[in-house]
Amino acid sequence: MIRTHASDHGHDIDLDAALDFLNTLELESGQLVDHLVEPADAATWFADHALIHADTVDAWTARDLERVRVVRNALLDVVDSVVEGRSPEPGSVELVNAALATQPTLRLEMDGSACRVGHGHSAAPVDDALAVLADVIVGELATGRPERFRICANDRCRWTFYDDSPTGRRRWCDMRTCGNQAKAARHRERVKAQASAGPSPDTAPAPPA
Repeated sequence: MIRTHASDHGHDIDLDAALDFLNTLELESGQLVDHLVEPADAATWFADHALIHADTVDAWTARDLERVRVVRNALLDVVDSVVEGRSPEPGSVELVNAALATQPTLRLEMDGSACRVGHGHSAAPVDDALAVLADVIVGELATGRPERFRICANDRCRWTFYDDSPTGRRRWCDMRTCGNQAKAARHRERVKAQASAGPSPDTAPAPPA
């Protein structure tokens, strides 16, 4: 008899979460901030998203952190290139392809007297995790709707997101934050312009009798 591997061992992630990984490097009030400062920061992010086993978090090193950052930045360049209508850097393409090449492979495993379908891991958990993330994003480029990738129109945010709105015209990562800020800024500009122009003839006070 052949059984499939335990479902809690799948190490899957959806597109929104994969883009959240890219946004661990983000603008905050116009300043670039990296939220992955220590190896544990990256390992915990992957463990929280079930991409690695929790018992491997303490084993992550500075080299693992650097690998995560390099591949994340390459994926960011690829997504940004789609949004901006340009070609990604050749080095970014090579890094993403290298990450994809370490994807876990299906394999048959003996489980007592039975046989089950499992998957083999690469030598380093970081490579397995990055392969899954790269696969989700590249898969959307290949068979999804890559034209729906977006970068927030707020120049002080630039959050990467996927536009799943019915019209496909979403510009802001979140209307409650960046969208409302843009609306407020436009309102302030209109008020300022009207004040500079002075009262219109229709609203000027009538001369005294």
